Amino acid sequence: MRHLAFVLAGLAGFGLAACQQQQSAPPAATTPPPARTAAAPAMPAPLALAPQINAEAFKRYDSTLASDDFQGRKPGTEGEQKTTAWLVEQFKRMGLEPGDHGSWFQTVPTVSTELLDTDVAMTVTAKGKRDRFANRTDMMVETLQGKPRVDLKNSPIVFLGYGAIAPNWDWNDYQGVDVKGKTVIVLVNDPGFATGDPKLFNGRAMTYYGRWMYKYEEAARQGAAACFVVHTSDEAAGYPWSVVVNSGTGPQLGLPASVDPAPRLPVAGWLTRDAAKRLFADAGLDFDALEKQAAQRGFKPVPLKAAASLTLKNRIGRFESRNVLAMVKGSTHPDEAVIYTAHWDHLGMDPQREGHQVFGGAVDNGTGLSMLLMIADAFAHQPTPPERSVLFFMPTLEESGLLGSKYYVAKPVFPLDKTVADLAVDALPPIGRAHDMTVIGKGQSQLEDLLADVLKSQDRVISAETTPENGFYFRSDHFNFAKAGVPAMLASSGLDLLNGGEAAGKAAAADYTAHRYHTPNDVFDPNWNVDGILEDTQAYYELGQRLAKSGVWPQWYPDSPFRAKRGAKP
Repeated sequence: MRHLAFVLAGLAGFGLAACQQQQSAPPAATTPPPARTAAAPAMPAPLALAPQINAEAFKRYDSTLASDDFQGRKPGTEGEQKTTAWLVEQFKRMGLEPGDHGSWFQTVPTVSTELLDTDVAMTVTAKGKRDRFANRTDMMVETLQGKPRVDLKNSPIVFLGYGAIAPNWDWNDYQGVDVKGKTVIVLVNDPGFATGDPKLFNGRAMTYYGRWMYKYEEAARQGAAACFVVHTSDEAAGYPWSVVVNSGTGPQLGLPASVDPAPRLPVAGWLTRDAAKRLFADAGLDFDALEKQAAQRGFKPVPLKAAASLTLKNRIGRFESRNVLAMVKGSTHPDEAVIYTAHWDHLGMDPQREGHQVFGGAVDNGTGLSMLLMIADAFAHQPTPPERSVLFFMPTLEESGLLGSKYYVAKPVFPLDKTVADLAVDALPPIGRAHDMTVIGKGQSQLEDLLADVLKSQDRVISAETTPENGFYFRSDHFNFAKAGVPAMLASSGLDLLNGGEAAGKAAAADYTAHRYHTPNDVFDPNWNVDGILEDTQAYYELGQRLAKSGVWPQWYPDSPFRAKRGAKP
């Protein structure tokens, strides 16, 4: 996703969501297998797969989607036209039907905001002195209002801790302060992450309150003129500063206010930790000390006795992007649907870069698209069609804040109360077979029980993500379905590899995040070991088959925050 955009399926690295491309791209990290002894157990035999689920098909799909011909799959560009047309060609070849009332596409109206002066700086006045904070190095900044000019003039600065109003944890960082017209500075992630206290929020596991998206939303609701999230560390944010820069470079996209009328910030951005420390020092305050205090219950907002000024000049454009939808129609309950989701978009091209300029997104999300294409082909060629309809949903604008799926949920093809579940994939690690399959945000719904039962036949198990503090559950398109009450699951390949164990899996995940995520080095490698992805694809296919049977209505677990939105199904 954007600013981070996303996501991998639960790994600290191979699964955020992103890109990097050809040329001098480093090979995918691998760990040599341990030296075998005479007593070493034999490798388990490969699992039986549907004929349509095979390495040749996967590599053909992914290599095409990640090629330079598709120009990084940026919405609103020639790359979008090529990508969406090619996807429809595949569905037609397989024999699927258009998924949106006779159309392959759902049109998504989009506003593009491009910062004209990329060297813009914010001026902070404190104690009679002026300090300059430069874009890209000290901060990343934009407007979320889609206006050609935004002026922030002498806006008082307030430190609001984590910027959260979380009644379920008896937490309100805005209590007792009026931030209308002010610039608020907040910390990334949650108090529970900072303290490690399992009773504070969700402990180390990020909640939605820890996401930059929520922090912007809350600041806008409270009337703030600007909100800056401090990138306190790679671990707290879930990605390095380079990802913030890469994701925030170039035109930034959003839905028009007529479609999404929620309040929006005039100025939204990020600060590096060093920049935050300098800004606080200018005001005579100790950032490190206040950061610690902010994680303690009872923390109160701290005015900085400083003011921020900034002018943003933007080029505003409007265009239409497209969600791609294909369907296998149900035989007995065609009005009920199981949805598979994988976003098609990525970051496009950066002409200002030296060397390779295309963000191919082979892992993010060429892998997820390739999985869905194989599953679609398998459903289309079943001897017996599914009882319920199966919708293959490939949304646009995931990297711009999950906008394509947000639009679909607002204007669904199948009513949400007739939607059985959403099964999502985003950025699968091509690192070989594993003993497990990762479920992001584990502990949400009975979809996990159904998947666990499928995996038993593969002699595998479900595992939780290794870095719940990174908040991957909130960083991919399934989250819009979850917020609307539809049981939604984001799954990915496991890290407990048959060859090398968890150490090898975690090393590959970390390498992807450090060297390929949201960079032009996320390129297709013909030497990838995709055996694990194929087994995951088979598992997801079998899960969808079970859900496509009449009468199956998976429920949220009782303690899931999304349960109340759905209500009880018959």
